[in-house]
Amino acid sequence: MHLPASPGWLLVALCAATGAYCLLRMRSDVEEQRRAAGGEALMGFGMAAMAVPAAVFTPPRWAWPVYAVVFGAAALHALWAARTSAHHRHHLVGTAAMVYMALAMAASPGHGGSGVAPVTGALLLYFTGYVLLTGVRLVPVGAGGTAVRLGDRPELARACRLSMGIAMVAMLLTM
Repeated sequence: MHLPASPGWLLVALCAATGAYCLLRMRSDVEEQRRAAGGEALMGFGMAAMAVPAAVFTPPRWAWPVYAVVFGAAALHALWAARTSAHHRHHLVGTAAMVYMALAMAASPGHGGSGVAPVTGALLLYFTGYVLLTGVRLVPVGAGGTAVRLGDRPELARACRLSMGIAMVAMLLTM
């Protein structure tokens, strides 16, 4: 991506921490947490890898098509799961966005485009709306009285999804 060093490293840290928490959620006793956590961990770590500032590490040209294949496979999985889950439809959009960004970087590494491509604009609108809606859903509506394991806390899962949505907006803005 075309981020300056400081914001790039902050984005790397945010996405890597989110991916690590999602790995923790894969051990949850709650089936829905486990089902979503693997794809979210892949997204978090993949976004972290793509956000490493180019001034520090420029991936070889073959890396971008590899990213596209990995996230293309994740998109196929999300497409299959989207039949029964609205959240997996969001995963489908996210993985498709990752494929799009990887292909854009493969076509033009190190160079920003002039203007906003229609696909980039549509993705920016989607993820901006997603961030706003998810942020509103984080506002607490009541206090819970039961102790819940760290990997089973739905508000932390929503916070991770929010942070990945914000990171996606930041990455798309650099396209």
